[in-house]
Amino acid sequence: MAAIRAAQLGMDVACVETDELGGVCLNIGCIPTKAMLTSALLVNEMKDAAKHGIQASEVTFDLGPAQERSRGVAEQMAKGIAFLFKKNKITHVQGYGRLKGKGKVEVASQDGSSTLYEARNVIIATGSRPRDLPVLKIDEERIWSSTGALMQKEAPESLFIVGAGAIGMEFADVYSAYGTKVTLVEALDRILPLEDAEVSKLMERTYKKRGIDIHAGARFQRAEIHDDGVLVTFTDKKDEEHQIKVDYVLSAVGRVPNSEDVGLESAGVETDERGFIKVDAHLATNIPGVYAIGDVAGRQLLAHKASHEGIVCVEHMAGVGHHTVDYGNVPNCTYCHPEVASVGLTEEQAKEQGYAIEVGKLPWVAIGRAVAAGHADGFVKIIRDKKYSEILGAHIVGPHATELIAEFVVGRHLESTVEEMELAMHPHPTLSEGVSEGALAALGRPIHI
Repeated sequence: MAAIRAAQLGMDVACVETDELGGVCLNIGCIPTKAMLTSALLVNEMKDAAKHGIQASEVTFDLGPAQERSRGVAEQMAKGIAFLFKKNKITHVQGYGRLKGKGKVEVASQDGSSTLYEARNVIIATGSRPRDLPVLKIDEERIWSSTGALMQKEAPESLFIVGAGAIGMEFADVYSAYGTKVTLVEALDRILPLEDAEVSKLMERTYKKRGIDIHAGARFQRAEIHDDGVLVTFTDKKDEEHQIKVDYVLSAVGRVPNSEDVGLESAGVETDERGFIKVDAHLATNIPGVYAIGDVAGRQLLAHKASHEGIVCVEHMAGVGHHTVDYGNVPNCTYCHPEVASVGLTEEQAKEQGYAIEVGKLPWVAIGRAVAAGHADGFVKIIRDKKYSEILGAHIVGPHATELIAEFVVGRHLESTVEEMELAMHPHPTLSEGVSEGALAALGRPIHI
């Protein structure tokens, strides 16, 4: 995004990348994961196909073709990036880049040679990588990162997932659909700990119905790797120790910035105690002409936040910037089924910040399109400030939640009141009616419940 927008603004742009264009999200993150989740949804739909008049005997489910399809999707999108680079006359410099002082980048090629490039402005967008636990070292054989989990062509009999954030929840969905017995352990007191407590509660109940074992408030202790699997030890919230033998373990305990070995010291670029590069509102570092965006610059480690930062960064660099990133209005999305999405404050956060609030919650069973589609689990929850009727937070769990949350992002960006969200006419029958009905619920006057 940054490279393309810079080219649009008339800059001469080069992008250093040692692997495939598109970064983590496109190649080994967001895009292939969503492809596999789409396959998993179809698998679960087929398990309940009889109610739609689909009679299929001896149906089998194979992870292999789904995994291959996900790689094909990623490759197609990577080619799209290459096309956009060519269209915008952006130079792709293949190799590993390191700062060599202000305005200088040395790129090491695979053949061992190196080339020094100079530019008025340099953006560091080196991203992040899965975090290792001291007691759980990723080897991509028995102990997987999200990358390893994406590359499997067979669903194992059992999988132990450490971490029930977005990554852990999504892979639990995929592997459970293909027949793997999944155990999910989260150190905090509930799964999806960044989401509203009611969302976490519903998702835990939903996953348990599918046969997924969930242990929140639990602590991973150790993993003993054997030829035929892994012996995992953990303590539950009552401090009772458990041991379980599984085929594989997925470590989904967060990510760390790729800020080492990129030459920050040579230019004097400052980082915080966790290794994230310090930037100002324009994504500028402490060194003039050096900027940082995306995961390596901290805050939310999300692809859409990184893209937005890239555009803001180059527009300010070119002297045409007119806004900064609103980090309080970044949507969170988890693409499991049912989907989870949110923006703004949770109910607990709103209370902690001293707001006088009213909460409206609309179940999807009240929306005809959701019932007709057979996906009526979940709800829309809106938290409004009573004083100004401001949308403090919106939380959706259910069908197409990750699409619908954008209405609330736009509403909050335009400083809309809850009344304005409801007064904007929504088509019937659609899932979007859940937005207007949810707004009415927050005003204490829902129509359909």
